Amino acid sequence: MLKKLKRILIGKPLRNEAGKNEKYTVLWGLPILASDAISSVAYASQEILLVLYPVIGILAFAQMTYISAAIIGLLIILALSYSQTIEKYPNGGGAYIVAKENIGMFAGIIAGAALAIDYVLTVAVSISSGVEQITSAFPHMKSMTIIMCILLVMLIAIGNLRGLRESARLFGIPTYAFIIGMVWLIIAGFIKYVNGYVPVEVTTKAIVEPITIILILRAFSNGCAAVTGIEAVSNAVPNFKEPSRKRAKTVMLLLAITIFILFGGTSILANLYQLVPGEKAIIIQLAEQVFGRDFMFYYVTATIFAILVLAANTAYSGFPLLVSIMARDGYLPRQFDIRGDRLNYSNGIVILSVVATLLIIAFNARVTSLIGLYAIGVFISFTLSQSGMFLMWIRNKEKGWRHKAFINGLGATVTGVSVVVIAISKFGEGAWLVVFLIPIFVAIMVRIKNHYKAIALQLKCSHRELVKVNAVRKSYDNIVIVPVQSINKASIHALRYAKTISKHVIAFHVATDEEGKARMEELWKESDIDVKLEISYSPYRKVVEPLLKFIREQDCDYVKCETVTVVLPQFVVKSWWQWLLHNQTRLFIERELLKLKHVVVATMPLQLKSDDEILEHEKEKEYRREEKEKKAEL
Repeated sequence: MLKKLKRILIGKPLRNEAGKNEKYTVLWGLPILASDAISSVAYASQEILLVLYPVIGILAFAQMTYISAAIIGLLIILALSYSQTIEKYPNGGGAYIVAKENIGMFAGIIAGAALAIDYVLTVAVSISSGVEQITSAFPHMKSMTIIMCILLVMLIAIGNLRGLRESARLFGIPTYAFIIGMVWLIIAGFIKYVNGYVPVEVTTKAIVEPITIILILRAFSNGCAAVTGIEAVSNAVPNFKEPSRKRAKTVMLLLAITIFILFGGTSILANLYQLVPGEKAIIIQLAEQVFGRDFMFYYVTATIFAILVLAANTAYSGFPLLVSIMARDGYLPRQFDIRGDRLNYSNGIVILSVVATLLIIAFNARVTSLIGLYAIGVFISFTLSQSGMFLMWIRNKEKGWRHKAFINGLGATVTGVSVVVIAISKFGEGAWLVVFLIPIFVAIMVRIKNHYKAIALQLKCSHRELVKVNAVRKSYDNIVIVPVQSINKASIHALRYAKTISKHVIAFHVATDEEGKARMEELWKESDIDVKLEISYSPYRKVVEPLLKFIREQDCDYVKCETVTVVLPQFVVKSWWQWLLHNQTRLFIERELLKLKHVVVATMPLQLKSDDEILEHEKEKEYRREEKEKKAEL
C-alpha cells in the first residue's frame, strides 16, 4: 500500500539517462531559483517600517526610501559578484566551494553550515509569511495557521520529490503570475497617485526617539531579507541545461532586474501612500488602496500568498545540492549524496522539510520571531564567498583580474559590514541562536569528516593483504551456532542451512525459567534432531548476553576454524504493521554480534504467506476433514 501511495505522489522511478532532461532552462530556472529573493518584496518594506514607524512615526517613510536604495545597491553588488562565481565555479556549491578552495577548510564548512541553516529558515519564514499574508486578508482563517503551514511544507516537499522538471512546471507559473501582478500594481499605483488620488489618511504617530544610527542599522538588517536567496543561482549551476554557465548568469541578471523594479517600486509606493504596518500586511493595504476590493485585489492577494509559499522552493533547489556536495567531501552523512527515484537528492529534501516544520511549530509560525534568525546565515556565506573570490583573483592574476577583484572585494566589505550590523541589531531577537549553532554544526561536520577518514584508513588494503586473496591455503571448517527460540519451520530452515556449511553445528536456546528449560529439552529429544543443543538458563530474562557469552567461550582449535558463524532464523511477514506485532530480538542480537571479531552473521529468512490466504486455506482443510469424517460415518 505504501509503495502504491509513493508512486501516486512521487511518480515512477527515472533511469539515470533521464537526468539530462531533468534540468532547468532560463524560462523555468528563473521562477524556481529566484522565488525566494523575489518573494521578499512582499515583506521587506514592511519589516523596515516595523522597526522605524513605532519610534520615529511619519519620518519612517523617508528613511525607508534611503534604506531601500542602500539595499538595492547591495543587490547590484551581489549580482555582479555572484555572476563571477558562476563563471569560475560552474559545478555548484557556491559559497562552500569558493571559501573551501580559496580560504581554507574551516571557512568552507562555516559557509556551508551558515547557508544550510539559512535554507531551513527560508522555508520556515516563507511558509509562515505566506500564511500570514492570506490570514491578514481573511482574518477568520488565523486559527488554522499552523495546520496550513505544515500542509504547505508537505505539498512543496512532494512537488520537489517528483523531480526538477515537474517541480519547475508546478511552481514556476505562480511566480510569473506574481511578477505580472506586482508590475501592474506598481504601474497602477503610480498612475493613480499622479492623477490626484489622496491616500487614506493615517494616524500620525508621535516621535518617541530621535533617529539614530542604531535604529537605521536595525531597519537595514530587517530589509536585507530582500537579497537573501540571490546566492541560490550560483549554488545550482549544475541543474541548468548546457551551456549551464550562460543560462545561470542570464537568470542572475533577470533576477537582479526583477528585484530592482519590484522592491524599489513597492518601497516608493509605500512612502507615497503612507502605509503603516498593522493587522494587514503593507502589500495587501497597497493593493486595497490601488484596486479596491475588485478582481485585481484578490489576484494580487492570491499571487502574494503563492509566491511567499513558493519562495521556500528556492531552498528546496539549493539545500539538497549543497548538502550533497558537502556529503561527497565527507563533511555530512553520505546518504545526502544518494539520488532518489526521481534523480533528486531526496534525503536532503526530506530532512529540510522535517526541520523547517519543527521550526514553524516551535515559533508558532510568527514571522516576526523567525525573521530574527533570518539573514545572518546567508550574509556570513556572502562574506566568505566574496572574500574567497577576491583572494583567488589576487593570487591567480588572470586577465582583467583587477576590476574583478575590486567587485568581489567591495562585495566582501559590504556584506562583512552587513554581517556585523545584522548580528548586533538582531542578536537579542534570535540571531544569537544562529551564531551559537554555526560553531556546533562546524564541530559536528569536522567529527564526521574525521570518522570517514578513519574508516578509509582502516579499510585500505596493503599489498600483503591483497596477495592473501590469491594465496593457496588449506580449507578450514567453522563452528555454526543457530539461536532457536522454539522448534518451528524458521528454526528448522536455519538448522538445515547450517548443516550444509559445517559439520560442527550447535543449536543455542536461552531459557528464562526452569520450566521453559525442561520443556525445550523434552521437545528437542522428541524431535530427534541430530544437532547438539546448548541451553543457557537466564534468571534475569536476558536474551542477548547469554548468546554473546557462549560465542566468546568457543574454542576453535579442535576444528581448525577461523570464524564462528551465527545463523539467525527470521520469518518475514507481508505487511509493515504485522512486523510491529513481533519482538525484534534478532535486530538486537545482530547489532551486538557485529561488534565481535571473527564472527560471521547470517540471516536465514522464511517468507510467510498473507493472513487471509492461510486462514482461507485452513478453512478448506477443515471443510475437507469434516466431509471425510461424514463419508466415513456413512
